[in-house]
Amino acid sequence: MKLTHWMFACCLLATPVLADIEDARDLMEEGRFEEAYDALWPAARSGNAEAEELIGVMYALGLGVDQDYVRAFDWYLRSAMKGHAGAQSGVGWYYETGLGLPAPDLVRAFLWYQLSTIGGDPDAAISVEEVVKKMTPDQIEHAQQLVDDYRVWLYPFR
Repeated sequence: MKLTHWMFACCLLATPVLADIEDARDLMEEGRFEEAYDALWPAARSGNAEAEELIGVMYALGLGVDQDYVRAFDWYLRSAMKGHAGAQSGVGWYYETGLGLPAPDLVRAFLWYQLSTIGGDPDAAISVEEVVKKMTPDQIEHAQQLVDDYRVWLYPFR
């Protein structure tokens, strides 16, 4: 009985956060980016992967904030490490292009694109196919080893 009460309390606590994120999405669609950022900030700072990914989008595109690829990557990475497939694809893109990073890293791009595919992002498989064309066989082998390492941690049941 105690577990049921705990689960109910968790659901009640999560509902306002989800509502804030949906409100922020609505604000973004209306072009009210500064307000959307303010609505997302508490959830993102509390570790909500969806809010973190949206903050990353805002920095990547300069929506309501100064465009900053380094900060965008940081927010995407926070979300990606929690299993957010869209953010994982974003991290892959940053590694592939090298934006906000010292240099491109195709091994890590493959890793994050592949994790995004496992997580259910339908476009990530195309990204995997494209990045593989730029890689050596040794890089692909190394990247696949990293995928195997991360998969058991991020997606233990897939």
